[in-house]
Amino acid sequence: MRETVRQLVEALERGEPLVLSQVVETRGSTPQKAGAVMVVDASGGQIGTLGGGCVENEVKQKALRHLDGHPPALHSFVLDHDYAWADGLICGGKMVIVSRSMFGPEPLAYYRAMERAIERGDGFTEAIVVNPERAPGTGLGDRWLFDGGGQPAAGWPAGTSAEGLADRVRPLDDRPRPGVDRGVAVLPSLPRVRLLIVGAGHVGQAVADLAARADFDVWVVDDRHQYANRERFPLAQRLLVGPIDETLASVEVTPRTYGLIVTRGHGHDEEALYHLAATPASYVGLIGSRRKIRLIFESLREQGISREALDRVAAPVGLEIGSQSVVEIAVSIVAELIARRNLGPDGMAPRVPVGDPPASVVPADGARCTARPA
Repeated sequence: MRETVRQLVEALERGEPLVLSQVVETRGSTPQKAGAVMVVDASGGQIGTLGGGCVENEVKQKALRHLDGHPPALHSFVLDHDYAWADGLICGGKMVIVSRSMFGPEPLAYYRAMERAIERGDGFTEAIVVNPERAPGTGLGDRWLFDGGGQPAAGWPAGTSAEGLADRVRPLDDRPRPGVDRGVAVLPSLPRVRLLIVGAGHVGQAVADLAARADFDVWVVDDRHQYANRERFPLAQRLLVGPIDETLASVEVTPRTYGLIVTRGHGHDEEALYHLAATPASYVGLIGSRRKIRLIFESLREQGISREALDRVAAPVGLEIGSQSVVEIAVSIVAELIARRNLGPDGMAPRVPVGDPPASVVPADGARCTARPA
């Protein structure tokens, strides 16, 4: 979303006529979910995607015919034989898409406001009219931007009032899901999460790349300049190089922080977990075998870290997908990070307590992620 909005703002600043098409409602299985955006210019160039295939192509062709300023339009597609056979998408899902032309200062001001909200990382909600009859005083495709607390921050067309719509927008702390409420599509974007990766080895590098592409703000901590550098971590927001204990002690950790410990040795793993286990971080994950994790937990308990703090640590880290290679391990870890971000605590896979694993369930030295970073 961040890159799509950035490119959209640049195109509007160049004064190009554009058509924005946005998924506002889905049901069942669809190639993209509510909130997905495609922007088309006069040359047929495209920013973003509606999922590809026949639906995207048909919407794009209609968009090219509307570049001269046609009124907003609502498109509805059922992914049955007519629309999805050639693309293998026969799943009975439904997609509803709003398209409208864009030109001039009003959409530019609106998407600049959205770009600023994205860069702050605080989250926002977009409210888009899909049925004006149920939202009196509005027009199809009118939209408003609400901040994380549900207060209006911008509107397009400019000057339109969001009065009467605010009760449709829930605070982001409630983790609302996209939906249509009384003729208005409500599309929340949750606050962006900072992923603090402790360890710049091979696993840390692979996780950082995938996580940054999944819209996490990636920070990397390591005590080695030859590993924690911009060449190896081009997408990281920050690289923190120095002694692990001193560095972690100086980093502000909030509920919007996830911690991942993938250092090169058990001693550094324990050192990092000592600093992260009892913080407000919403997620702390530790790589390694169950035996190693059990030994680290026992040592930290002796150092005064509470059992409650250790019980919430995701260890062994990652979803169970039979990971073997570094890339597979990274996929399993990032999948778990996404599940935790999007679904909350319910997105976490159940784990057998490390302190007392039943022999019939988990081998004494079983490991889901046994590969060690460099």
